[in-house]
Amino acid sequence: MECPTLRCLLLTTTLCAVMHSLHAGNIYVSPNGDDHNNGTAAQPKATLQAALQQAREWRRLHDPALQQGIHIILKGGTYYLYEPIFIRPEDAGTPDSPTIIEAAPDERPVLSGAIKIEEWKPFKGKIRVAGIPFVVDDFRELWVDGERAVRAKDTKGDSMHRILRWDYKTESCWIPTPVVKATDGLEMFIHQWWAIAVLRIKSMQVAGDSTQLFFYQPESKIQSSHPWPAPWESKEFGNSAYWLTNALSLLDEPGEWFFDKKTKQLYYWPRNNEKSAAVPVLETLVNMVGTSYVSFKGISFQHTTWLRPSQKGHVPLQAGMYLLDAYKLETPGTPDKKGLENQAWIGRQPAAVQLRHTDHVRFDHCRFEHMAATGLDLVEGCHHDTIIGSLFKDIGGTGIQLGTFSDEWMEAHLPYQKPVCSQILVSNNLITDVTNEDWGTLGISAGFVKEVSILHNEVNEVSYTGIAVGWGWTPTVNAMSNNRIIGNSVHHYARHLYDVAGIYTLSAQPGTLITANVVDSIYKAPYAHIPKHWFYMYADEGTAYITVKDNWLPADKILQNANGPGNTWENNGPQVSDSIKQHAGLEPAYHYLIADRAPIHTEQPINH
Repeated sequence: MECPTLRCLLLTTTLCAVMHSLHAGNIYVSPNGDDHNNGTAAQPKATLQAALQQAREWRRLHDPALQQGIHIILKGGTYYLYEPIFIRPEDAGTPDSPTIIEAAPDERPVLSGAIKIEEWKPFKGKIRVAGIPFVVDDFRELWVDGERAVRAKDTKGDSMHRILRWDYKTESCWIPTPVVKATDGLEMFIHQWWAIAVLRIKSMQVAGDSTQLFFYQPESKIQSSHPWPAPWESKEFGNSAYWLTNALSLLDEPGEWFFDKKTKQLYYWPRNNEKSAAVPVLETLVNMVGTSYVSFKGISFQHTTWLRPSQKGHVPLQAGMYLLDAYKLETPGTPDKKGLENQAWIGRQPAAVQLRHTDHVRFDHCRFEHMAATGLDLVEGCHHDTIIGSLFKDIGGTGIQLGTFSDEWMEAHLPYQKPVCSQILVSNNLITDVTNEDWGTLGISAGFVKEVSILHNEVNEVSYTGIAVGWGWTPTVNAMSNNRIIGNSVHHYARHLYDVAGIYTLSAQPGTLITANVVDSIYKAPYAHIPKHWFYMYADEGTAYITVKDNWLPADKILQNANGPGNTWENNGPQVSDSIKQHAGLEPAYHYLIADRAPIHTEQPINH
């Protein structure tokens, strides 16, 4: 006869085991789940937001099963976000009990900021048309079957026109008379030195074979007021290049698209027989503020847009930082810099994933793809965070961005003295095919930062500079110090812009070390303002107190421009040991990323 006491004990033990398994720190999420489910593998939730809320409640109630941490496990598939995921201080883990948001084994979950369009109708010739939901106001990017499409423009491929002249007094530009006549929504994309600008065209005045363009504010004033970088006029090298974009009448080749905001109609000329379009409706997918010990592992982030150029234009100072106000000093010189002639206040592009005031946050084996502006941005107050083994590809702006680039109320050429992002590790990431909307952005861009380590990354297929560290154009000692740029490989860069380098620095950075990097294969940019103004390494204005040694370069093509004191340059060039060249870039454990490297543009020649 069975003992009742033993039977009760076994039942209690079984129930405890079941309850522990339900609350063992694992929360499952699936695109086919339901947020009313309890989050088990058999009954997953549908959204990451719901899983974070459940984890937050477990921590609030001090569930004893969470001693080993919380694992939010996302099953494969696409999670279409209707708003950014907000990770708060209440979501923070601890050193012994972190929160890990990870992919289910051998699966690839995608957090997407897009809506899917698959219903197309014939329009004219080979052009198709699709209706866009009324709730979508605007977007500036489109991906069709995973490939970036091109906003309709008045040139073929990558070719560009040349301006005739810029009239600063009237804030206007003269160009050869274009084929397009209507100006509603029309934009000018213009190449100028180390940046581009996007200008919304207000009106055109045709005078025979020449036409005068006028622009909307605020970009009209800013474009004609700021001295650097200005539109370029040169009899020897040619004037600034440009194209006009965003008109249905310009949709004249496969891969181009146009969105009519008034009728909510999307027009597209297919390259082949593509069917599925991703229309991005979010600028940011994840906002992390004031949290700690949260990790993402094996998660893909995809599809963002950026709308400010459609609303206020886009005139950058450098590195994609757009000007809020700017002008030329009638009498040059400031207390910090005697020869300074320009004043500038800047804003910052949004990122798909943004961090502020975080610590011990980690991105491991993640993917950042199909984005309009920045991929991942550690904006301010971030410490002990790690970005490792991740892919950054098909991004319109900068791949990875770190630190302060002057506050909006602070003139951009002043030394920054406040606390900054510090002790960040950026290691063994592949940054490839980025900067393809705003050509003046970078592979990896760090502003005012301290004790940042950029190690063994590979950067290729960028329009401008590969890796840049520093901001402010000042030799005054500031918040920056002890940064490390070691063992990186930068190649096939400067596809479109010059005044450029594989590795670039600004301002005083005591204790900073740049060593064991490889820089190679700089493209011959077809519309460069000065064709010979390219470099493998470039220490720009105010660079001071850094050591640059043992970097392999094909030649001694280095610029030290208006540097401050205390720099050490040793053994940089083709004579550097072959072992440096062999060990730079991704380390063996991260070679899996190589399969995603964008192909080089074999049709574009390389400088030698």
